[in-house]
Amino acid sequence: MNERYERQLKKGILEILVLQLLLKEKMYGYQMILCMKEKSQGMFEMKEGTLYPILYRLEDDGLVESQWSVPQNKESSRKYYCLTEKGKEQLKALKLLWKRYVKAVDEILGDENHE
Repeated sequence: MNERYERQLKKGILEILVLQLLLKEKMYGYQMILCMKEKSQGMFEMKEGTLYPILYRLEDDGLVESQWSVPQNKESSRKYYCLTEKGKEQLKALKLLWKRYVKAVDEILGDENHE
């Protein structure tokens, strides 16, 4: 039963985390998957089938842009994503909203006297 709740909690934060990763540098999909897993110590282990719909939605909303790399030597071309100015503004607003959300949840969960 915990897996179902964990999935729901993660679903709500993944877009913010993807935007945050792209704030630092442009990245391709698999690079984001590895970085997310590493930075979260395995808590956010995404599959491509989860990440790419998020990226497409963010791109449709004008929050990220994509560009194919030019292959060099025997490398394959990769699709890199980067944050737009609109994406930076949206990320800032979402981070503030998340902090308010966490504070409100902590207020409810943090009342140790009424467990």
